[in-house]
Amino acid sequence: MNFNAAVQTGLALLTAFGLKILGAIVLWFVGRWLIRMATTLTARALDRQGMDRTLVTYMRSGLGLVLTVVLIVALLGMFGVQTASFAALLAGVGIAVGMAWSGLLSNFAAGMFLLVLRPFKVADYVEAGGVTGTVETIGLFTTTLNLPENVTAIVGNAKVFGDTIRNYTHNDYRRVDLTAHLSHDVDSGQAIALLREGLARIPNVLPNPAPTVEILEFSLAGPVLAVRPFCANEHYWQVYFETNRLIRDSFTAAGFPAPEQHYAIHGQLESQAMPVITKVA
Repeated sequence: MNFNAAVQTGLALLTAFGLKILGAIVLWFVGRWLIRMATTLTARALDRQGMDRTLVTYMRSGLGLVLTVVLIVALLGMFGVQTASFAALLAGVGIAVGMAWSGLLSNFAAGMFLLVLRPFKVADYVEAGGVTGTVETIGLFTTTLNLPENVTAIVGNAKVFGDTIRNYTHNDYRRVDLTAHLSHDVDSGQAIALLREGLARIPNVLPNPAPTVEILEFSLAGPVLAVRPFCANEHYWQVYFETNRLIRDSFTAAGFPAPEQHYAIHGQLESQAMPVITKVA
């Protein structure tokens, strides 16, 4: 009699536990489906408001994480786990993880500032965190850039936000900075006129602001010219390389000698002392 009662009690407990397991599985899949629907609808609503796509992705990920935690707490409640105790435990774990991963949290906070202040956006060409490249993603903790040599660089948001950010594509155009070295024997006015005339023929060089060609400084070999055309951001490297080619071809066609450093030796030949060598600019 006692054995039959124990069997019936065991079967009842197993049935109840099996139903809870089945209910938890159903709740998990239904809950995940509802979370995906909620995050998708929220993202679409934010897109219709014209919000930045990066910020929309950021908020969608955060909402999905919060709703998933709520779903897990609900599942634990089905099995009799005290959710208040779980919340306290979760808070304690959060503090411990926060102390251990302070750098990760600083990256998270910096990511939020990057999305709110928006010093750059996806597809901008920037120098940030000591890396120069095209921004691919601005994530919760890191920013991903594609370098000119087609290498992916992942930089922590704290490093990006804490360092100087140079956004090369924020303005409509930028300046190409190059130099041209002349020999002492070359007429600098003739060289400047040749380069100004040649720059006007290079495709995509902007007429306004006009290119700058002036004497930048003097070296031991001769004057140094600053050659500075302006162009749209997408034409930077094309103008850069063609301007370099223009400098070489123009000076070669004009027969300009290569710049060389000059020295003068002062002293008497009959003297046993070492001659004094000075540089002549």
